[in-house]
Amino acid sequence: MSSLMSAENNPNDCVKQQKLLKLSTADNNNTDNTSSIIGNIGAKCLTVGLKKQATNNQTEQQQQQQQNHKSNGSVENGSIMNHQASGSSNNNQDEHQIDESLYSRQLYVLGHDAMKRMARSSVLIAGLGGLGVEIAKNIILGGVKEVTLHDNKLADYYDLSSQYYLNESSIGKNRAEQSLLNLSELNPHVKVNVHQGALIDESFLQNFSVIVLTDSSLEEQLSVGEITREKGISLIVAQSRGLFGQIFCDFGNNFTVYDTNGENPISVLISGITKEKAGVVACIEDARHGFEDGDVVRFAEVKGMTEINGKDYKIKVTGPCQFSIGDTTGFSDYQNGGIVTQVKQPKAMNFKPLKESILAPDYLDSFSDRPQQEHLFFQALDRFQNQNGRLPRSWNQEDADAFYELLVGLVNERQVEPSSINENLAKIFAKQARGNLAPVNSFIGGGAAQEVMKACTGKFSPIYQWFYYDAFECLPNDANQLPKESDAQPLNCRYDGQNAVFGKQFQQKLCDLRYFLVGAGAIGCEHLKHFAMIGAGTSERGKIVVTDMDIIEKSNLNRQFLFRPKDVGGFKSKIAAIATKAMNPQINVIAHENRVGVDTEKYYDDDFFETLDGVANALDNLEARTYMDRKCVYYRIPLLESGTLGTKGNVQIVIPNLTESYSSSQDPPEKSIPICTLKNFPNAIEHTLQWARDEFEGLYKQAPEQAYLYLTDPKFIERTNKMNGNQPIEIGESVKKVLAERPTSFMSCIKWARLYFEQQFNHQIQQLLFNFPPDYTTTTGAPFWSGPKKCPHPINFDPSNSLHLDFVMAAANLRAYLYNIPQCPNREEILNLVTSLSESEIPKFKPKQNLKIAVNDSELSMMDSNQFDVGERFKSILAELPTLEELKSVKINPIEFEKDDDTNYHMDFIVAASNLRAENYEIAPADRHKSKLIAGRIIPAIATTTALISGLVFIELYKFVQGFKTLDPYMNSFVNLALPFFGFSTPTACQTLKYYDNSFTIWDRFEINKDMTLQEFIDYFLNEHRLDITMISQGNVLLYSFFLNKEKREERMPLKMTEVLKRVSKKRIESYVKSLVFEICCNDDNGEDVEVPYVRYVLNNEPMDISK
Repeated sequence: MSSLMSAENNPNDCVKQQKLLKLSTADNNNTDNTSSIIGNIGAKCLTVGLKKQATNNQTEQQQQQQQNHKSNGSVENGSIMNHQASGSSNNNQDEHQIDESLYSRQLYVLGHDAMKRMARSSVLIAGLGGLGVEIAKNIILGGVKEVTLHDNKLADYYDLSSQYYLNESSIGKNRAEQSLLNLSELNPHVKVNVHQGALIDESFLQNFSVIVLTDSSLEEQLSVGEITREKGISLIVAQSRGLFGQIFCDFGNNFTVYDTNGENPISVLISGITKEKAGVVACIEDARHGFEDGDVVRFAEVKGMTEINGKDYKIKVTGPCQFSIGDTTGFSDYQNGGIVTQVKQPKAMNFKPLKESILAPDYLDSFSDRPQQEHLFFQALDRFQNQNGRLPRSWNQEDADAFYELLVGLVNERQVEPSSINENLAKIFAKQARGNLAPVNSFIGGGAAQEVMKACTGKFSPIYQWFYYDAFECLPNDANQLPKESDAQPLNCRYDGQNAVFGKQFQQKLCDLRYFLVGAGAIGCEHLKHFAMIGAGTSERGKIVVTDMDIIEKSNLNRQFLFRPKDVGGFKSKIAAIATKAMNPQINVIAHENRVGVDTEKYYDDDFFETLDGVANALDNLEARTYMDRKCVYYRIPLLESGTLGTKGNVQIVIPNLTESYSSSQDPPEKSIPICTLKNFPNAIEHTLQWARDEFEGLYKQAPEQAYLYLTDPKFIERTNKMNGNQPIEIGESVKKVLAERPTSFMSCIKWARLYFEQQFNHQIQQLLFNFPPDYTTTTGAPFWSGPKKCPHPINFDPSNSLHLDFVMAAANLRAYLYNIPQCPNREEILNLVTSLSESEIPKFKPKQNLKIAVNDSELSMMDSNQFDVGERFKSILAELPTLEELKSVKINPIEFEKDDDTNYHMDFIVAASNLRAENYEIAPADRHKSKLIAGRIIPAIATTTALISGLVFIELYKFVQGFKTLDPYMNSFVNLALPFFGFSTPTACQTLKYYDNSFTIWDRFEINKDMTLQEFIDYFLNEHRLDITMISQGNVLLYSFFLNKEKREERMPLKMTEVLKRVSKKRIESYVKSLVFEICCNDDNGEDVEVPYVRYVLNNEPMDISK
């Protein structure tokens, strides 16, 4: 290995001497159900809870007057450099108009009101090192009005390990000026300035809503703190020193929090209210309400006791399904119905100013003594820096001792118990304090940026008031393995900041890493940033392969920070790789546009996986996550799994031979809406939106797809006829509807839409009321229309009603697109066409006397099980279809639902259909924004959480590279920035199983390296392992079983295993397949079933080169 000292002459050489590592996930939802991947919060859980201090409430208007200080882009003292993003005519967004196409996912986290407050806020960030640029990036993406950068420091090599908008050419230049261009390009709606001049200038500082200090001395912090207190400006101090970080918040007195947790208000249906002094409310069917004592709730739709509708009540919880609202004796008797909804209350908080809080601190973490120590560490470090004009030299014992002496003096001043200070921890803090780590800056920067947003908006609970974090466990526990001073000397290369913590030998390992990053979305972009900053994949051996088949959309730009407006329409992986190379030109990053799964195993085969050091998932769906998890277990490589859902995020670490896999534990399935609820008995807007989405899929996608196959696939009829149950009939009927009832003009589409309206929102409801009139009672005498069943009413079509016309316009235009008929976007013309239909063309309702309507899914299942000759009915349906000759000119365009295009009528249909059905059942309607969230199954997302979670992932990557062989150093994480909450737990160990005296885990298997016959295979396990095989399968193909008939058994026994597989599956084994997985069921000597590992059956194929 060549000496790293050569990097003094050529900084780039330093980069070429390092290696690579391994990661783990789940991105919401995602989704996949991102919220479900919280991970285990176990005995080592560190809980960070919010210390609450409430005083009198303050109105939003008063709070905004206190928080908002506008910057006009110029100051009397000093100068400001402005930069406006190209292609933007106006960088300041209208506070009344939020760019929903850009902020779509963030709006579902913050809401419109908070976004508008943020769009009126101006922020100053002082210090543009790695931490400062991370905070700036996140809040610019977030959409504040204006960000001003201030920094009098010049870039040096220590910055390059985490400041991704600096490079070697920036050395010796002002960090803020060098970062301006890249930061200003992140969001065209945000004005970005650089201030040149003194920071301690009241006339300058008073222009801002929030001030963030990231690289200031304590003296400077205190001076700025006095001004912010006097002027009513929020102050945030954020610092990182190697593996340690700090956040402090002072939002003044009477700071109003409008929403403490960001959760949707709880809403439940009720079944009764007693008429008594206590006034006890019962939830339907013993449903748990989830309220707490003191919550304020509001009632609606209560029948009988109507006096409480629209009124707010403070409740007392009397049980999980009941609560008291106080005296109801003066009200009417309760009859039925009713919804009760939580009403969120604003909360006022009082903060101590910095000069008081630093002496009497309140810590976010109240379960550990570490914050108390680190609070003093940072102050002692400030003293060391003031005395010496520098930070302690990396891993220098003399400086560490001097730091400790200062710390002891500080401890005596503060009258802290000396025994509460860990001397070893303190000295290691000093030895690595010169370090500058991108993952730690990402974690602290993500958290600090969220605090900026809280200060601007009053949305979510702020940190009160000090938060400390350390990743001390990234360093070896053995003092003899800690870096030596000679190993951490500066080399004038971009990794000096990282070498200062881990040493150059560790850096070499990072550079050599070969990693597979699956996904280049929000988390994927952050991961690529970290790969570039830590130097992973930069040596001759190293490589980062990233794959993502998605293309960039405008809504991605708000949090996927490697992309710009000009990139919209391009492949994420390709554009992200280019941006990553710009951050670190030495990184070997290869972009693919493939999905991961069985169909791409010719690319991602044994040769590919066996050269990897690990996999990092950045996925948004469960199927791909579990597939990659299986691959990592099979190839015995680490997996870094992570995911986010709004302000929540998690990290799960999967380590070969140590931890359980991602798939080892599963979350409970999401509650599904019963079919009968959707079809006939909705009681919530979620039900009507799901119904509308189902209607869209059935009308415009599923049925047209079947019709398209009927027209183009010669085997469609044969294949459909072999399907189970009533599927052939259902498919046949849908094909007939699409092809036999096809329109010939746009007017035909209008008429169809009008008839569809009549059927869905009038006739169907009248039929339901015919079967179950409003006064209908059950066999027990109870009202049928009570509890969760809301009695509907039909809607009469009115062309002057905008919602009615919205529906017809959307439904007709979608049908026109389906059949290649020119669409009509003119609303007036649509109105004229609708009104031109005569009354005789709209059939009157005639009740179906013998129609049975299922009341619940059990009844529906019984009705569906009625048997009749499916084959004959399918034949008769086919006979009613036009011939293929008649249909040869017909073209069908199945429609794939796309929620983010406001011109395609997709969401127009969903919103109108859902709200009309909601009107049928007297359910409060949903606006387009909420409808898109629910029907579009959008995963709320915000850049702050993504940055923070990615930082935690790469902190775990450091531990992989260290080669730790026990679980103790590793951490699974769950965070919720809204509360705020930070939970860390040791990963769950993999389960150990046994057969006879042999122990095994999911990471173990049997290995067979020669091609055996089936008989030899069975004999091998019987003779070598005392296992009597009863079944053998490969995937979903059963190769052998104890109940196999004699003829097949005799036929297969002498055949090679590969030949048996080919014959039974009727498929060839592809040349790129180097091994097969066989699952076996066995009995032991006593004839009892035993669980055993799977079998890896190695083939003798020549390997393929698919490295490109």
